[in-house]
Amino acid sequence: MKQKMSIMIVDDEMIVRESLFHWFEKAGHVTDTASSGAEALEKLEKFPFDILFADMKMPGMNGIELLEKVKEEYPETTVVIITAYGSIETAIKAMKTGASDYLLKPFKPDQLSLVMEKIVHQKKLASEYRYLKGQLEEITRFDNIIGQSPEMRHVFRLITEVAQSDASILITGETGTGKELVAKAIHAKSHRNRFPFVAINCGALPETLLESELFGYQKGAFTGATHSRKGFLEVVSGGTLFLDEIGEISPKMQIDLLRVLEEKKIIRVGETRPVDVEFRLISATRRDLGKEMKEGTFREDFFYRVNVITIHIPPLRERREDIPLLTRHFLDKYSHETTKHVDHVSREATEHLKSYEWPGNVRELENAIERAVVLSKSRTLKTGDFSFLSPSSRRFLKPRSLRDMEKDYICHILSECDWNVTRASEILDISRVTLHRRIKRYNLQRT
Repeated sequence: MKQKMSIMIVDDEMIVRESLFHWFEKAGHVTDTASSGAEALEKLEKFPFDILFADMKMPGMNGIELLEKVKEEYPETTVVIITAYGSIETAIKAMKTGASDYLLKPFKPDQLSLVMEKIVHQKKLASEYRYLKGQLEEITRFDNIIGQSPEMRHVFRLITEVAQSDASILITGETGTGKELVAKAIHAKSHRNRFPFVAINCGALPETLLESELFGYQKGAFTGATHSRKGFLEVVSGGTLFLDEIGEISPKMQIDLLRVLEEKKIIRVGETRPVDVEFRLISATRRDLGKEMKEGTFREDFFYRVNVITIHIPPLRERREDIPLLTRHFLDKYSHETTKHVDHVSREATEHLKSYEWPGNVRELENAIERAVVLSKSRTLKTGDFSFLSPSSRRFLKPRSLRDMEKDYICHILSECDWNVTRASEILDISRVTLHRRIKRYNLQRT
């Protein structure tokens, strides 16, 4: 069975367009025509054609200029240049620019058939290459963590080395670097993977609620406790407990957790009978706990108990070579979710993404790609699709004070999320309640 292709004929002569259209249509291919290079580019933005047959001499944009734009924006589209003004120099220029083949008018049907056979063979080889390239890229995905930089390969090695132990692990890194993904990867590769993985964001819960969530409570222990409930320290039995933003917990809670880690027992709120617990603890923080410990704001005994092994995840700006790989992953993800034909990022746009500082790290990059895909009007994301990442939007990088830095950064993220408080709180890694308090404190308003 012959492979069917989507083909567009670009020629200012109607007789050429119609004759080729009927020839390809009769052969069973999906066929369309354009009378100019500009019209061809408009149609390419809406439909991913496999092959373009483009005339060399056309008013306005000529065949070579069209070829250059197609190769830049739609590199998987094959272009064949056709002309009645052929010369060795023109043919060489077309092939160097990226043309798959070159035809002189008038050409015979058997010449066209030979060109099509060659293109189909090239497409088959390209498909096999993409398959092998995809397999290679899978090597750069470690339990849903994507990276090929030396820094991330070091993280991958550490995950493998520590997974089989039961030592407490502290994962450090800025907001949005993927600390929870690393914790999940450790759990998945450990002997505890048949038991629960429970994640709690300590910064999102007030102390009293965090205590009842972790330790559980007895019926009648406090107003609203209409029934007894197990805490996550019991629920996680045999598995892994992940405490995100552990630096946010109070000194009292640090003492309570330290006792649990040492005695492997808990007492529910409102009860006196101890309950045995068994789990592995993985913690994460964006704060410098070592510094806070020396300053006396974080307990030294608790610090050493949760920090037996440290895994640091570098910020995205320190592993820029991972940005194209991450961009491709998020582009595929959101193109599929939105069912939009957005399948490329231009070279200039990629360089723009690589030059940005990414204060929100991978989470901010994902948000940027999703936004660009949703709003894109073409198949290729260009620099203009990321205009919201311009240097002017990074004014918060040079604050006058710590208060200004927090205010400017929150304002920036809210603007990027179109004031979607839920999305902004996820990027900022704080609760919606905390974000609303910050908005009120700084009197932030949508502009």
